[in-house]
Formats: sequence, structure tokens, C-alpha cells
Amino acid sequence: MSQWFEIAIETSSEAVDAVANFLMEEGAGGIQIDDAADFQGGAVSQSGVLFDPDSVPHRRAGAKVSGYFAGDAHPAELVATLKARVAQLPAFGLAMGAGTVTAAPIAQADWANEWKKYYRPLRITRYLTIVPAWLDYQPQQAGEQVMRLDPDMAFGTGSHPTTALMLRLLEELVRGGETMIDVGTGSGVLALAARLMGAAQVLATDVDEGAVQNAKANLALNAVDQITVVESDLLNGIDLKADLIAANILANVLLPLIPQVPARLKPHGRLLLSGIYLDKVAAVKQALSASGLKCLAQYQLGDWVALVAGHEQEDPS
Repeated sequence: MSQWFEIAIETSSEAVDAVANFLMEEGAGGIQIDDAADFQGGAVSQSGVLFDPDSVPHRRAGAKVSGYFAGDAHPAELVATLKARVAQLPAFGLAMGAGTVTAAPIAQADWANEWKKYYRPLRITRYLTIVPAWLDYQPQQAGEQVMRLDPDMAFGTGSHPTTALMLRLLEELVRGGETMIDVGTGSGVLALAARLMGAAQVLATDVDEGAVQNAKANLALNAVDQITVVESDLLNGIDLKADLIAANILANVLLPLIPQVPARLKPHGRLLLSGIYLDKVAAVKQALSASGLKCLAQYQLGDWVALVAGHEQEDPS
């Protein structure tokens, strides 16, 4: 059995997703995130109950993102490469934080399977529960919808505040029969949730071919239809008119997406945006206004914000 090692990057909460992507692109076989922002302003337990973050041990500032690599990789080279990439974060408008990159061996030689024991069923909303694909789980109450996911390369399992916010919005806004576009689908969790809540048709897109395949594999674990997953850069080449357009991606990616939305959002449609760090909210709202869209609601979990928007001038019919 080969020796595995961990590369740990100390960074800011707002840079967590970008740093996780750096590690995945370098070949990490698993990702672990310890983020202080997940415990700010209350958090949600596995049973769906709000609890006081001070009641459990947690870090108080910043975030540590760890990637796990097989022994045939070269730690010194990876550390040097990742230090250079982390140093570029400010150029993308993301705080670097401490910016340290360290490598250490892992005693557990078969991490590729061992990490799975840390995943448990996660009750995200009143009706939505995310369950790792390898666990046996039965609904605990009437109306509970079970979403089976394989985290694979950490394209999103619903545990991050940005995804939790979006799932709560879908539970609130999906009434049944809607057409939805899920931009940057990742694991496919939002597309799956929308369909389970009653959306009639979902088009899920992602610029990353690996994410497209991951989403398709996750959807195959669930008894759903009417979800199409395609490789696309934001909404380029997408002509579908939607009642709902959802995007859980970083603010610097939301900014070029927003001008594409009005032409594809139905007159009374709703745009759902998440992945917005607190200090980026003003810029996103400005982009909405510049594109003829108005912010209708704002929700916050920790330092992360989700917005709901619609056309500035809605058709009264």
C-alpha cells in the first residue's frame, strides 16, 4: 500500500473554493476544508437544527484547505507550484490570507477509501437530505427528499454555506412545473434538488468536463429524469428561456454571467445567485442593476450571501 501525504494551505475564507480547485487540478485524491466562516452567524447540524457555533471547537479565523496525494507525487514540487498559484489570488480579487503551503505524510495508506467514513447524511433543509452514495439511509419523515451523491473530486456535497443557501432558496421558490438552468452545476446537487422539488425541466451546465461527468454520475444514482447536463461556458450557446436560473459560483464568475441572464430569464423569472463573499455583494448588486435586474431578497449564512433577483421592469401580465 502506498504512502499518502497531505498538502495544507492556510488561506482566507473567500478563497476556499479557488484553493480547493488548485489542489484538485494538481491531482489531489480528496479535499478537506476547515473554514472559520462556516461557524459564523450560526450553523446547521446534521438534523437540520440551528446550533450555537461556540458550543463546538472550531477555528476562529481564515481557512485551511487540505489536499491528499498518493506517494508517487512529489511533495516539494507540488508545494512550490501551489505557493505560486496562491500568490496569484489577489489578482483575482481574493484575499490570500496566510498563504502558507506545507506537506506532511499521512499514516493511513489507503486514504482513497478511508476518507469516506467521515461523510454522514446531511439534512440541509426541512425537506432535502444529502446522503453519500455508499450509505444505506431511509427518509425519516414524510416529504423528505433524499439526494444521493458521490463527492468524488469535491465538486460539491452541499455542506458548504453557499450550497446550503441555494438549496434553501430552491425549497422556497420551486412551486412545480418550472424550467430551470443550473449554471456551474459541479456535483449536480442543485439540479437534482430542483427536480425533486417539482421543477419540470432542468438544464445543468459546467465549463469543466470533469464536473459534467461527475454530475451525470450523481444524477444516475437518483431516480430522476428531465435533467440534461452539458459542457458550456456560463450561458454561452444556451437559448433556453427559464423560470429559474441558479448559479452557485464565485462572485468574479457571476459578474460576466449576469449580463447574459435577461435574455434567458422569463418575464416573471427569478435569478438565484450564491457563492458571494460578504465584501463582494455591492459589486454583484451593481452588475444586476446595470443589466436591468433588481435584487429582490438577500440571505446570509456566516460570511456568505445569496441573492434573488428579477427583471427591473416585469411584464404585469
